[in-house]
Amino acid sequence: MHCSAVLLAGGKSTRMGRDKAFLEYEGEPLWQRQLATLQKLAPEQLLISGPARAEWSDCEVVADEVTNAGPLAGVAAALQKCTTPLLVVLAVDLPRITTGFLLSLLQLGGAVARSPHGFEPLAAVYPRDCTSLATCALRSGDFSMQSFVHQAIRKGLLVAPETPETGLFTNLNSLADL
Repeated sequence: MHCSAVLLAGGKSTRMGRDKAFLEYEGEPLWQRQLATLQKLAPEQLLISGPARAEWSDCEVVADEVTNAGPLAGVAAALQKCTTPLLVVLAVDLPRITTGFLLSLLQLGGAVARSPHGFEPLAAVYPRDCTSLATCALRSGDFSMQSFVHQAIRKGLLVAPETPETGLFTNLNSLADL
């Protein structure tokens, strides 16, 4: 499918106490596991949003333009670099997300799953047309991914199918989560 993909790996990992990207999950560093999930989509462009690291030299690393703005800053930077109509976004700390799930979202075009807990914006597909929304939100100081998704839905850029697969969205925030 004609898409780009970005691995969001630029978080502070404050609750974890160390960089989540390099934690091992089922015997492999999270960043490698998540990158492999994205590579199975065969994206035309593969990005990593986060600080430059020697381990990531095979990918284009995209730095946040706004620091301390959370994942929206990474999504916005990746959308600005995106060379295809769609950008698949995957957070480094969502190891249960599957390529099949991401493919199901890709088939819908711009899509973000909705669970009983709200939108799941860190395993989603954003059309490049969301770039200005993300940039404007950052400039206004509204760093909320939920707010960004609501705006994109209102503008008809995203659909939000309900998903019963809430276990996919278990994220790793602390060592206890491992």
